[in-house]
Parts: sequence; C-alpha cells; structure tokens
Amino acid sequence: MAYEHLYRDARRIPFWLDTPDRPAPRPALTGDTNCDLAVVGGGFSGLWTALLAKEADPSRDVVLLEADRLAWAASGRNGGFCAADLTHGYDNGASRFGDAAMPGIQALGLANLDAIEATVQRLGIDCEFERTGEVDVATAPHHLAELGAPEEIMSAAQVRAELDSPTFLGGVWDKTGVAMLNPAKLAWGLADAAEALGVRIVENTPVRELTREGLRTDHGFVRADRIALGTNVFQPLLRRLRLYTVPVYDYVLMTEPLSDAQLDAIGWRNRQGFGDAGNQFHYYRLSADNRILWGGYDAIYHFGRKIKPEYDDRPATFETLAAHFVETFPQLEGLRFSHRWGGAIDTCTRFFAFVDTAMDGRVAYAMGYTGLGVGATRFGAQAMLDLLDGKDTDITRSPLVTSKPLPFPPEPLAYTGIQLTRASLARADEHEGHRNLWLRTLDRFGLGFDS
Repeated sequence: MAYEHLYRDARRIPFWLDTPDRPAPRPALTGDTNCDLAVVGGGFSGLWTALLAKEADPSRDVVLLEADRLAWAASGRNGGFCAADLTHGYDNGASRFGDAAMPGIQALGLANLDAIEATVQRLGIDCEFERTGEVDVATAPHHLAELGAPEEIMSAAQVRAELDSPTFLGGVWDKTGVAMLNPAKLAWGLADAAEALGVRIVENTPVRELTREGLRTDHGFVRADRIALGTNVFQPLLRRLRLYTVPVYDYVLMTEPLSDAQLDAIGWRNRQGFGDAGNQFHYYRLSADNRILWGGYDAIYHFGRKIKPEYDDRPATFETLAAHFVETFPQLEGLRFSHRWGGAIDTCTRFFAFVDTAMDGRVAYAMGYTGLGVGATRFGAQAMLDLLDGKDTDITRSPLVTSKPLPFPPEPLAYTGIQLTRASLARADEHEGHRNLWLRTLDRFGLGFDS
C-alpha cells in the first residue's frame, strides 16, 4: 500500500462528528406515552418531518425516536453537498417520467433548496451553509460530450482557473443548484429548533415493532395517531419494503487543514463543490477550516443487505482514494489525511427517493435517497406530512410521489446483479463510456444509471 502513510494515523470517525460541539445524548424514552405524530429516525428525514409538522400545526404533539444518537448514521457521514436535484440528474428523471415532467420536478427541487436556505437563515442554524454550486468535471475525453451542450461546457483552462488539477479537461458549473454545509451541525440545529417548538426527542430508543396502535420500543410503547418512518438504510418496520432498498457503502477521506500556500497552489477561491463525470466518481469540497473532503469512487455492497460497524473502515478503498487524490492534486504532495470513515447509503433501483403510505394512510415512509439525502430529505418529509394529512398538493401530485421503483430481487440474485453492474460501470469508464449488454438491458427496463 504505497499511500498508507497518508491515512494510517487518520481518526476513524466522521470529521463532522469529531467535535466538542457535539450535543450530549438526550435521554431515552421512559415508559409508555401518547402523541399525535410519532417520527422514527433521528437523521435528516426524521428531523425535517418533526420540525415541519410542528411549524405547520403548533398544537400537534410530536415525538421523535432515535435508536442511537442524532445524525450518527448517513446524516453525519455524508459530504455535505445539499442539492436541488431530486432525480440524480435530468436524464435519470426523464428516462422514468419523460421530458415533459422534468420542469415541474426541477421547480420542486429548486423550491426545496430555497426553503432549506431560508430555514437555516430564519432559525439561525450555524451549519456553514454556502450556496457556491458544484462543478461536474470531465477527466476523460468522452465525459465532455456527456456533460451537456458545447456552449455550456467550460474549457480545461476555465475549470483549472477555479481549481487547478492536471486531470481536468473541462466541466459544467451549476452555480445555484447546490450548497455546501456541515451536515452534523444542520442536524443538531434542526433538533434544537424542533425542541424549542415542543417536539419531544428521545435517543437510544430502538423501535422494535410497528403495530396499528403505535410503536413498541425497548423502553415503552408509543401510541400515535400518525407515524412517519425515516429509517432509510436500516431494515424497514414495514415488511413490504424490505426488498426496495439495499445498503451500499461509501467512503471518505478528510485532509488536514491546507496552509495558505497550499490553497494558493490549487486556487479554489469560490469554494464550490466538485464531482467527476465518470460512473465511478469522486466528490470533493472544502470545509470551513479549509480541509479537503475527498470521497466516493468505490460503492461496496455486502451480501444479504448486511450493515455492520466494521464495514465503516475499508483500507483497500482508502488506499484507492489516497492514490487518486495524489494524482488529482500533485501540488499537494505530502498532505496527510486527518479523518477516514465510511457509511451506508440507502439505494433503490431508480436512484432517487420514493414516498408512500401504509395502514390506511396512518403510516408514511420516505426512503431510497441514494446519496441525495442532504437536500431531498426535506422534500420527502414534506411529502410524508402532506400524505398523512390527506392534502392534495404539487408535491403529492408529483410523479416522484405517485410512483415507486421496482424492488431488488432477493439473494443471491441481488448480490450477483449488483456486482455485475459495478463491474460493468467500471468497464464503461475504461472504454470511453461504452455501455455493455448488461447495462443496456438495465437501461431498457429503467434500471440503468450513468453516474
């Protein structure tokens, strides 16, 4: 492992959570209780649901139950890219709903991002929110044709004027559709705001069973008129959903803070996010203290939909990430990584979230965000609340809500299909984007995905 010295001493904890500002755990549930709305999950899905529910109806009694600690899972492990995109790209959405549906979907996504920014400002949530946009960069010649119309594409020189890397051949800068933020601070701020309005939040309270009367936990029973499920990557409480998502592990390295000289060597004065245009892609951005977050590329699925703490650390992937970092930024030779971590993403076959109800409309769920959860969870939360309240809105009428993806097959078919897809995507990157018969077949059935 030629680059192990760069990450060997890195702390094995998400950078966002490794701070004395992390709130102390809230007490667990003690005994039985009643409420109007019970929310399961203390990540972005649950926190947005609880806050929006209370803001819409201050008299509504809301209880949020978290099995561990707030934002300890995907909400505290991601890269902090908060996007307006709700479909993982225009083409991915249009392939499922048609071009005619996309302007309305894009408008909903932009309104959702605007609402997140407005909420952060209105509530004074210090989450390092920067609406700097994101640059999709071509690192291979065939990426240029895939990025968009020629008049929209920045030249290699223009991209390198923003962030200097010899690997950049061009790019497209979405200046308004993406914000950078500190995800843990956003989650903690949402929790504080929800509690200030009267939401009851309990941590270390796993929900073991969903019944028609409510939720059975390790510490008591919660009787609820309505229930919103924000468990995402974890095994759903509704058995019917257990084949709809798979946990795919993603990995991140965070550098030490850059010196002024190191920052000058690469530029990055506009602090926007970056992502490669390949199928196996990296995403990278600056933190508030000028560290580089460098993640992505490998996407690891473990047989049987397993989620285990030991999967959070994968030296082989960190070696790959470190090697690619050095190739991308040779002028930062010797820069070490202070943190390394991994986490599971809830992936569905259409690669963006779905929302629906169960138990005669008393239970709502949103899941399958596939990496878009920092922004799209607010949309999912509002959709769950609209459905639970029986409202007819632009959100509930959207095909994002009125349709569901196909489920994954059971094992061993799921594992075989996912590994074949991963290998085929890697092969496509190596052969000028050419998609083999397997990928073309998936495309034909609406299951394909290009980056």
